[in-house]
Parts: sequence; structure tokens; C-alpha cells
Amino acid sequence: MATPIKEWSKLEVRAVVRLLFSKGTKTSEIHKQIAETYGEGAMSRSREYQWCTWFGEGRTSLGDEPKSGRPKTSTNEENSTRVDELIRCDRRMKIREITLKLEIPKSTVHEIVHDTLGYQRVSARWVPKMLTEDHKLQRVEISQRLLQRCQQDNEDEDTTHIGVRPGGDFQANNNLFDNLITDILPQGQCINAARYCSTLDCLKEDFRRKRPGLLRRGVVLQHDNATPHSANLTQQWLQRYGCEILPHPAHTPDLAPSDFHLFGPLKRHLGGMAFETEDDLISDMRN
Repeated sequence: MATPIKEWSKLEVRAVVRLLFSKGTKTSEIHKQIAETYGEGAMSRSREYQWCTWFGEGRTSLGDEPKSGRPKTSTNEENSTRVDELIRCDRRMKIREITLKLEIPKSTVHEIVHDTLGYQRVSARWVPKMLTEDHKLQRVEISQRLLQRCQQDNEDEDTTHIGVRPGGDFQANNNLFDNLITDILPQGQCINAARYCSTLDCLKEDFRRKRPGLLRRGVVLQHDNATPHSANLTQQWLQRYGCEILPHPAHTPDLAPSDFHLFGPLKRHLGGMAFETEDDLISDMRN
């Protein structure tokens, strides 16, 4: 059985339906061929039957007919841009949070995120639904480079290794600097380059006081392509202090160690817990 085409448009699928219908193909067979060629979700049976009815009535246009009534303005380019900026700033932001922040309907945000911008959730972060072949190749190449680096680091007795036991608890060998800094972002705020650089300043000072030897040896950070990480202000800070940045493929939060060694265990730790105040929550996280 042939592999379904992964990248397609609605107009392309409709054109194929029209072609098969013009050849006298039964609607059940049309649905079967569409599903085999483009996947089960390309067009529902009811929608396919509707298009066959329209083509039988003489329709030639493949596009959507303009709808009557009040025009939709909330999914315009401006709102799409605003939603995209929020997601790029914080790829963990929920649709409910975007709705409250931008004051536009939840259904509109859902449509913009999934249909207009084409995002889906991977490891609790928004990423494009379809990775290009270049993105996939980059994932493999960078993963191989990081594995080679780990193998080389294993030869260094002073290397710090951080892992997670099967039960979900943290474990470490040698010096673990997990509690150098815990930076809490106030509710309603979105992290930007200036805030991130401020956090890096605090981290640098904590390194200087608690781990001066490691600071002299050099600091290695891992960044994704989020705006606070890629901004010029952040890049200037990193160059000024000679920080090394590990390579990380675009749109691949599922390859970020923090998702396996920090956020997962942290969620399990906090699951089912209740705190009377925000300070109690912060104190628990820092301890």
C-alpha cells in the first residue's frame, strides 16, 4: 500500500474528487481512493458527498463560497500575528491564556492556532504540524553530534551527569548545580529578551559565588529557537560572557533535556498538591 501524501491542500483534494466524479467513480470508491492517497482525515464522507452533489449540479469552482452575514474579522492577519508572537514568546502558553491576554473568542484562537498558523502540541509546546525534510535531517545530525559530545565527556572525570531514576526522582554524579537559581515569572507576564538577560545576570552571579571554578571553565547552555533566546540582546549577552550554546534543531521540544529531566518530574511532584499562597508554591519549588 502506498504511503499517503503528507503535504496537501483542500483545493488539491477537491480537484481529485472532481476528477474521479467526472469519470463516473462511485462516491464510496472516491472516499477510499482519497483516504489511501491523502490519509483518512483529508475529507469526511459527508463532505465528499456534498462536493460530488455540487459537481453534479454543475459547480466548477473548488474554492469556498463567501458566507452571508457578518464578516469574520477576528481571524484577520493582525490577530494571527498577535497570536503567533505570543506563541513564539512562550510555546507552552495555553489557548485559554491566549484568549484572556488578547481578549478574542476562544474559538477564534483555536482556529488561528490550528488552521491559520498550523501549530500542534508536542511535549506541551506549540510546533508546526509538518516538519520539512530539512528539519528532519537537522534533528538527526544534531542528535548525532550531541551523542558524540556525551561520549567524549564521559572520558572527563569531572563531568557532571544529570539523570532521572525510573521512579522519577533526580539523581546526579559529582557536582550538581541544580539549585543555583529559581526565577519565578509573575502571573500575566511574558518572558522577553530583557527579562531573560536579567535572569542570566543572576545566574552568572550565583555561579561566581557558588561555583567559581565551573564559571572559569566555561558555561554551556541549551537554547531552542524561542524569541527570548534568539533576540539580538540575548545574543550580545552570550557573546560578551563567552557562553557556548549547544545546537538544537528547530521545532523539536521533544528533544530538549529539560522536558525529560525537569518539567516531567516537577509536574509529578506538584501533582495533587494544593498551596494556600503563591509564596508557599515558590518555596516548595526552590526546596
